[in-house]
Amino acid sequence: MRHRRHFRRLHRTAEHRLALRRNLAQSFIEHGQVTTTLPKAKTVRAYIEKLITTAVRVRKLASTNDASGALAARRTIHKLLADRALIPADHRAAYNQMSDAARSKTLRMFSGRRHRAGEPKGRLDFTAESVTHRLIETVAARCESRPGGYTRLIRLADKRVGDSAPLAILQLVGTETGPTSLTKPKKSARSRRADSRYAFAVKTAKAWSGKGKAGSPPAETAPSHGDSA
Repeated sequence: MRHRRHFRRLHRTAEHRLALRRNLAQSFIEHGQVTTTLPKAKTVRAYIEKLITTAVRVRKLASTNDASGALAARRTIHKLLADRALIPADHRAAYNQMSDAARSKTLRMFSGRRHRAGEPKGRLDFTAESVTHRLIETVAARCESRPGGYTRLIRLADKRVGDSAPLAILQLVGTETGPTSLTKPKKSARSRRADSRYAFAVKTAKAWSGKGKAGSPPAETAPSHGDSA
């Protein structure tokens, strides 16, 4: 029983629970979806919806030249989401082979501030992108036309190895892809016999209509029940 518990505690302290929620939200913004346990997905879903709504408000205020309102909303996102440097997927292998000094240049400017837009600067081939920038410019841009319901929760039949916890996928609406090809199941013997009888009936009807009503039906025998063709 819940006993006035208005949110899921997830068997964690408040600090651990907030850090877990923030990390899941950052991974969701980076990849467009996240796979986790069902209670965690339900907990972080409302948190992500609030972040996307605030990011949409930032874009609307910026379009109306309300700089102060857009800055306040952006600071709200930064307070809830913190910051994470996102490495572009195309340059992730090159980033893993860099030295620590080269990595620091791709993550921060000479002034110590993080790179925001992820655009290459100077002699750098690439720079990191701020998770707040991706939320506002990429995720919120796709959700501006929606009144709400930006995410989808899909329960999985698989269980987590170890404790058999139920798993779920939390994904952004619009990022799902359909199957590339469908494999039809093989027909059973009963279906094959039914198809054979139907084909024989169609063939007999055509032959009967061609000879006319005065003629006699063709001397053909229907396939037996034991025929599997």
